[in-house]
Amino acid sequence: MRQSLHSQANQAVSQNWPPPDIFQRMTAIGNRCAHFHDIICTHVKATQFKYFVLFDSASDVFSLITPHHIRRALLDAPENVATLIRVVSARLSTLITDHTFPSPTPSSASVTAFASSLINSGLSDRNTTKEVLNCLRILQRVLPVVFEVDGESNTFELEVFWKREETEVEDECNTNPESSETPQFVIEDEDETDGEHDEPSPSKSTQPKQKQKQQLPPLGEKLFTSTIDLLFCCGFTLPTSIQVDHHKINYTIWEKGVGSTTDVGSSQMYENNRTEVLRLLLVFLSRQIYVPAASLFTHPSLYSLYLVQKIPRRDVLTLLCSLLNTAMNSPTSHDTSLGGMAGSVAGKIPYNHLVFKGGDPKSALVSTCFQVLCVLLDFQSGNARDTTTASGEPVPTARTNAFRYFLMKLHRSQDFDFIIDGIVGILDQQVATMNNLLPGSRKAVPYINETVIFFWKMIELNKKFRSHVLQSAKSMDLVAYLLCYALEIKDKPQQHGLCRALSYIIQTMSAEPSFGLKLTKPVRPRLPAKWNAAGTAGDFMINAIYSIVATTSGTLNSLYPALLIALANSAPYFKDLTVTASARLIQLFKSFSNPLFLLADEGHPRLLFFMLEVFNAVILHHLTENANLIYGIISSHKVFEDLGTFTLARGLREIKRVQQAKEEQAHKTEGDSKGKASSRPEVDEDPGAEKARLLESEGGVALTGTDSAEDIPRERHSSDTQERDGDSEVLTQSFMSPGSETPGRGSLSEKARGKMRERRSSSLDADSSIDRVLAAGVGRNGFVPTQEWVTSWQQGLPLDPVMLLNSELLPRVRELQATRHQANSTSIIVEFLSKVSLKHVFPEAPTPLPRRFMWSDASIVWLTSLIWGEIYIHGMSPLGIWNGTNVRLFYVKHSPMQTRQITDTVTNVVGGFLRRNSDSPHSRGRP
Repeated sequence: MRQSLHSQANQAVSQNWPPPDIFQRMTAIGNRCAHFHDIICTHVKATQFKYFVLFDSASDVFSLITPHHIRRALLDAPENVATLIRVVSARLSTLITDHTFPSPTPSSASVTAFASSLINSGLSDRNTTKEVLNCLRILQRVLPVVFEVDGESNTFELEVFWKREETEVEDECNTNPESSETPQFVIEDEDETDGEHDEPSPSKSTQPKQKQKQQLPPLGEKLFTSTIDLLFCCGFTLPTSIQVDHHKINYTIWEKGVGSTTDVGSSQMYENNRTEVLRLLLVFLSRQIYVPAASLFTHPSLYSLYLVQKIPRRDVLTLLCSLLNTAMNSPTSHDTSLGGMAGSVAGKIPYNHLVFKGGDPKSALVSTCFQVLCVLLDFQSGNARDTTTASGEPVPTARTNAFRYFLMKLHRSQDFDFIIDGIVGILDQQVATMNNLLPGSRKAVPYINETVIFFWKMIELNKKFRSHVLQSAKSMDLVAYLLCYALEIKDKPQQHGLCRALSYIIQTMSAEPSFGLKLTKPVRPRLPAKWNAAGTAGDFMINAIYSIVATTSGTLNSLYPALLIALANSAPYFKDLTVTASARLIQLFKSFSNPLFLLADEGHPRLLFFMLEVFNAVILHHLTENANLIYGIISSHKVFEDLGTFTLARGLREIKRVQQAKEEQAHKTEGDSKGKASSRPEVDEDPGAEKARLLESEGGVALTGTDSAEDIPRERHSSDTQERDGDSEVLTQSFMSPGSETPGRGSLSEKARGKMRERRSSSLDADSSIDRVLAAGVGRNGFVPTQEWVTSWQQGLPLDPVMLLNSELLPRVRELQATRHQANSTSIIVEFLSKVSLKHVFPEAPTPLPRRFMWSDASIVWLTSLIWGEIYIHGMSPLGIWNGTNVRLFYVKHSPMQTRQITDTVTNVVGGFLRRNSDSPHSRGRP
């Protein structure tokens, strides 16, 4: 009744070039595609499959089929959507076995021949490749909405995708196309299948009497089989040169690297097709983002479970190696085609990404490979959780997650070197985009975040790889790149999740002894000047962590424990720290001991604990090799001693004193300082008076001591210019009173020191009611500090090694300061500290016990959310795969679109490429 679409198109298009009514034809096809939603909302029949070949690109499918139309069809007529999925899936499966698939590529003999073939394709001849791509795209569009509507129930999916049907067949009458395709995809059991086909002949005589019940595979399994086969289909994703006889499916690794020493070759068409198929695979795996985080372990994705547990071993290894090699070869891959060479030339032009539009097929493929890899290696829901060994360590198995298991089993050094070179190459490309004289002149690596997460998975799953990395010559290069990237993105709130991942990676690496042994090596990579620092890798690590803490105003509080643990793990190996690195360690300690920060949260005192562990490790392991840091500790002895007698009352009064001082300074700047000097409360004496009272009550003897301001040059942060809100800035100058004097520890006996250490937190203030009122305004998120809480953590602070160091060396340093000229006293003291020996005072250095990153259910859910959040953002353009759907795993916050502004500086630099009239409104920006 309805004329075929191919006949309509033939009537609409002339055979001449260019066809006079080509635009009318495109308009007609566009109108038919626009009515696609009416079809699925009313009725879907297998005979209407002809409509699905009209789409010319992925953008056509995603723009003409909207989530609203699919959602409406699911609610009004779900059977139509089910029919649509079955029809598309069956068509996809049939096309794979079709002898006309894949369609031959058009000849490039001449432009006219190419143009003619382009117009005639789909009109006179079938274009099976186009049909397969459209089937993939339709499924990519429909499935996310199905996942969203189904939610946690899985009712629709279980019925459509995972329901097994039984059918009765006679011996010779098994003509079901689905069952006939099954042997094509069987790899492990081909011999058994052949044997079964040799035996039916004797049963022919009883054929009318015998019937067998055959259980067909569910639609989900067949879809996965078709998808994986398409990834290794000659002429579609692999070159036809490797095809054996008429067998199109050839499980061959795409590129050389792990598991393969040969490169089968590729082209832009093959790369585009691989991306299309992998995108569908990623859509299948995205089922878990429509489940709330609380249900992630109890409601695993059936699609992910099937892929990591049910597909044959050969498929797992071929897919894993293909994804891995494609991703790791990206820094050295070169496109030898004309377009690829032109793109490589354009890639060297500053601001080329602002001029030349359009995606890079190779980059899109690498991004998708990384995304699929990260999702597969991260999946641990349901029975895919790692099994716990006798030692209590979780380990993946081939039955829980085959991809995690086989990645863990990599062991060849050449494979490890290949992976390290690939990761370092990608990180080097990213740092090169930051290390330019022209800001923003080079586009950032689009898959840098996935690279970081993949590296984390590698060092988490494969212990041999982790050891190989840390023993290689590029270990500190990796650390420098990772810390440099963390410094670059620390001020971007949307990247704070990745900053957290980077801190955990540094903590994981720092727990290995070989990491510490490499810290004395210099930093080799060329880093941006603003982050580079003189000294060793240990100095760079300290400076980087200091910068992350000092310049983020407390917005990255969740990173501090991991970063400080990394410092504590590395401290036993610190040697020859520079003046700058030593001063910054002292400044970090002063900042964390500031009462305003210390009393703000219940977890803040543990940061002090970690910093004291850093100092203790340096003192016990390499005291003489770190004279600058030892001098800094001695110069700041009052901070340590004040911490030893810290009380809640003194901390609150110190906070009040600082606030009053800031208020007065604000009045002075406004010109309203008349009479303020006389009315200023004399609070400067309160801390010293209270400390004297505490020491007097303990029988202490007050001695005087001076600290030279020139002891160690430090970066000063003016307390007058730092505004403190609810979150409070972390890095600030210590507000301890300069007039408060403490007893010299060297004058006390060992017994007296021990008694003082026991009674350090015994003194309580009498005005407890006033303290409670003041404390209520200090804590955050409802936390109210109490003296009991202060006593609980203060008694556990490992202050003894530092206090003993000060008691032994502080008197000698003061003697040198008194007898030497002030100008050269610092160098004299540093030289003295580099030769001093305290072996008779300190016990033998203990064996370092690093703290490793421990995975928990919360951290697994967080990382899964982070990975899928990155994938969701990448998928927002140009197709918007998951746009318009209700994601439940994480919260999606849409910000208003902002037009991209191109400054006059950029316009002048690019010159001829962006030559515009300054008076034209187009020169102001473009969307």
